[in-house]
Amino acid sequence: MKYKVGNVVQGKVTGITDYGIFLTLDDGYSGLIHISEISNKFVQNISEYVSLNEILSVKVIECDDVNHKLKLSIKRIHKPSNHVIKEVGEGFGLLEASLPEWIREKQIEMNMNDYD
Repeated sequence: MKYKVGNVVQGKVTGITDYGIFLTLDDGYSGLIHISEISNKFVQNISEYVSLNEILSVKVIECDDVNHKLKLSIKRIHKPSNHVIKEVGEGFGLLEASLPEWIREKQIEMNMNDYD
């Protein structure tokens, strides 16, 4: 068993369809990257992401050793970050401090428009 779920492997793009990307890998294996496994963003045109004969790094998400077929993913290679964004500087303090002035300016502007 050469390929295991979770492994990151390389394959060559041999086909691009409306629903995914076909790859060939070593030892007679082939794989499909379904359109939903290309990106976390909406993918309208797969050809904007890959070209024929391109070598891709992909993650194995299912493995059929009997038929030598793999289900693959590009988007699962990159784990989402679990870090928390730290507030720097004054955060919303600057907005809070500026808000009274912005309100005053808007009131003056509105009062001037009453005379037009």
